[in-house]
Formats: sequence, C-alpha cells, structure tokens
Amino acid sequence: MTTLHIAEEVAAALAENRPVVALESTILSHGLPAPRNLAVAARLEKVVREAGAVPATIAVLDGVPHIGLSSAQLDRVCNAGDLLKLSLRDLGAAYALGKSGATTVASTTALAHEAGIRVFGTGGLGGVHRGARETWDVSADLDVVATTPVLIVSAGVKSILDMGATLEVLETRSVPVVGYRTSWFPAFYRRESEFEVPWRVENAAEAAAVFAAGGRGMLLVNPIPAAYEMDADLHDRLLAEGLQKLVDEDVRGKDVSPVLLEHFHTASAGVSLDANEELVVSNVQVAAEVAVELSR
Repeated sequence: MTTLHIAEEVAAALAENRPVVALESTILSHGLPAPRNLAVAARLEKVVREAGAVPATIAVLDGVPHIGLSSAQLDRVCNAGDLLKLSLRDLGAAYALGKSGATTVASTTALAHEAGIRVFGTGGLGGVHRGARETWDVSADLDVVATTPVLIVSAGVKSILDMGATLEVLETRSVPVVGYRTSWFPAFYRRESEFEVPWRVENAAEAAAVFAAGGRGMLLVNPIPAAYEMDADLHDRLLAEGLQKLVDEDVRGKDVSPVLLEHFHTASAGVSLDANEELVVSNVQVAAEVAVELSR
C-alpha cells in the first residue's frame, strides 16, 4: 500500500475533526479547458473555505497520491496536458510506475476514504451507459459508492447515460439516493429527469443526519442552479449530436465523457461551460455545508 501524502492543512483538520471536503482532479485536467480550469479550481477551494471547511483536491503526482494540493500542484494538474485519467483500477499501476494522473469519482472516493474524509463534492456521477446489455459498459463509480462510506454530492448523472438502469444498479447495491431540495433525479445540465428520488432532504443538517445514520456510501443529488440550466431544445440537440459522434468515432469506456463534454462545450457557444462550472460550484457548496454539519 502506497503512503498517502496528506497536505499539512488537511492533516491538521482531520486530526482535529474539522470538516474537510474532497475534490476530484479529472474535471480540472480533462473536463474544462485552460485557463478556465485553474480559475475553477481556485473558486472551488474558496467556496469550501468560505463555508468553514478545508478543501482537499486529490491527484496522483509522480506515483504518489496527494490529498490536498498546493497552488503549484494545482497549476500542474491544470496545465500539464499529459496527465492520465486514473480510475480506482489504475492506482496501483500509477504508483508502481511513478505516473501522474487526475483522479476520477471512483478513485477520488476511495482515496478520500483512505485519508479519513467523509464528504466529496463533484460534478456528475458515472453510471450505466446506453447499450450496456451488449457492451457491459458500467462505470466503476457505482460499485465504489456502494462499498465506500463517503457521501458524494453530484448533479445526478449526464444524460448520455441510461439513467433508469443507473438508478436500478444503485438500488440493487443498496446505495441511498437522496434529493437535495428536489424530488426528481437531476440530469446534470437539466434540473430534472423523468425519475423520482426515493428520499428528499431540505438542508445540510438533514443530509448529514441521513448519512450518519446510514453508515454507508450515499449519493446526495443537487440540481444545477436554475439560472444556469441548459435550454431543453439545445440540450436535446447537443445530446443527439454527441451520441452520434460517439458512434461515428467508435468512442467507448472512459473516453466517452470527455468526448461528449468537448462536443457540448464547442457546439453550445460556451453555454455548457458555464453550466458545468456552476453546477460543480453548487455541489461543492452543499458538500462543504454537509461536512460542517457532520463535524459538529
């Protein structure tokens, strides 16, 4: 087992039972273009601090898992251009071979738990891909949230996925899915899908109480702020184009989300970039508030 490098500020907060929020690095290295990614990284950490918690952005640098990054390390993650995308299965190889990479939801969740962090704010959870009956393309995120006692705040899942199948898998794995001030499962760029959530909470204290009482991984779904929700017609057009692009270019597995996001970004004249940033900021804000309640 490789030893975690835990930033001094994060280690002190954990030792004193002060609130800490895990943040992934894949959204910075693979999800947003430079230089916007670095600005978003700084904004996310600021949001966490202003809520009274400590941010812990997670990445693997030169074979070492880092829990909390310095400004220079954040700059490296945002501008290196050659960082690998590391899911949970990739961590051992990256450690042994001295590689650098950004962590996905699955690997960030696992590393956060290993460090003792209980709350993680991200953009969207991975899930069951369309056509999974033939391809078996199911995100590792689902098994990790089912087996790791971390509360994950996300804006649901991207509409490229089979939402119904994703929710069925979460139910089968006994993962609590809780709506944050919503009764409907969010669809990332859209505030609501056609699927209801089984439970709803109205504030961070209720969310923290549900997580503490459950004692297992939990998905808290938080809709994108209404002001940044993507127009339904634009969303549906971009989605149809994106799905066709995946077919035309035979894109599969972990390359699906980056290709789809890039299409949304380039074909929406920046609308999706604003939406992506604001939904992540909103999720991290909620995550920080929940972490503060958990530490009380």
